[in-house]
Amino acid sequence: MKLHTIREIDMRALRGKRVLLRVDFNVPMGEKGVFDDTRMRAALPTINYLRRAGAKMILVSHLGRPAPASSSRLTPAQFQTICKKNKMFSLKRVASYLETLTQGVRFADDPIGSEALARTLGAAKDGSVTLLENIRFYPGEEKNDAKFVEALAELADFFVNDAFSASHRAHASVAGVAKLLPSYAGLLVEKEVEALGGLLGKPKTPFVVMLGGAKIADKVGVIRSLSKRADKILLGGALINSFYMAMGCDVGASMVEEKGIQIVKRLLKNKKIVLPTDVVVGDVRDPGRNGYVVNLNLRRGNGKKEVGIICSAPYAIYDIGPKTILEYAKVIKKAKTLVWNGPLGMYEIEKFSHGTLALGRLFASRSCGRAFGIAGGGETLHALKLTGMGSCVDWISTGGGAMLEFLEGKTLPGLKLLLKK
Repeated sequence: MKLHTIREIDMRALRGKRVLLRVDFNVPMGEKGVFDDTRMRAALPTINYLRRAGAKMILVSHLGRPAPASSSRLTPAQFQTICKKNKMFSLKRVASYLETLTQGVRFADDPIGSEALARTLGAAKDGSVTLLENIRFYPGEEKNDAKFVEALAELADFFVNDAFSASHRAHASVAGVAKLLPSYAGLLVEKEVEALGGLLGKPKTPFVVMLGGAKIADKVGVIRSLSKRADKILLGGALINSFYMAMGCDVGASMVEEKGIQIVKRLLKNKKIVLPTDVVVGDVRDPGRNGYVVNLNLRRGNGKKEVGIICSAPYAIYDIGPKTILEYAKVIKKAKTLVWNGPLGMYEIEKFSHGTLALGRLFASRSCGRAFGIAGGGETLHALKLTGMGSCVDWISTGGGAMLEFLEGKTLPGLKLLLKK
């Protein structure tokens, strides 16, 4: 996949021009502000590139899922009311943090289409950075409303998409505005596509995928796609519960998607998919207090229904077991290409963090020269940060859902109009 990128633009042509730059500053926030700036730092190369070119940057991002206004065209007073109702989703604190990463950041809390915002942007200097308020305050954003798209396009001369993690959304600021302005991929999107695209070509083998997380429905597409190229797909997290139930096992109070059970029945015969041979279970009433290991003896693909009790309510599966950690480690140590998406257990609780953190450390150390490793997804990045070995991984993708859809082989809406013919 080849994209039109900002490298193609003569830098002299950008001086004094307004560039609408879609970034993803949907970052974890706490009482003291931003506590994980991975996505913000990932956007800095593009911001600094455009700054050197003398462009006037207008940054657009979302934060969380606020309740949008009833109308996309708002007076300043109406917009301020919406901002107050959604105070926790305001990008004002994000703008303050961005100022610590790159100087000269201005936050504009006037509504798109207002004279006040027009004056603010009109007074911007070459190389300036203006961050607009949360784009999801407007109902036209997620609806990709034509009039709202026009209002966005009127703000700028060029559009640059540097929000790979939002590119699977057909939203106004991601896909809509690209139809009306000369549009290019930012440096982050360029690198994401280059790194992930290699996995869809001819990656070095053995190619091993480690998948965890909660929802099997989100992962089944990528499992099917990567099973055509990967040598092994190691599963963990709540995904495995649907497999066990499809095999006729009782998983107690474990998190299970009912639809997922029907989905995975077709995958049970796929020998590339590896399931844990032991798990750690705990009491849902107090997960951190009680826990024990259950060894499994499950048969697959022989036409017989396996019936067994892994655990009974109020107990649930919370992690992969020690035997599985060793078995998965042997596979990872032989890998030449590695992909990791999703924690392998409830790693937030120390008792159930061993599978995720132990294999996370091995994943990172193996990526340090002996294999090419890619990790992605919000929880994955957080778990990787806990290992202290994130710098060892070849590429850390900012995308979760976008990464999975890309690896399914889908053309993401936010990239479609940036493709070279």
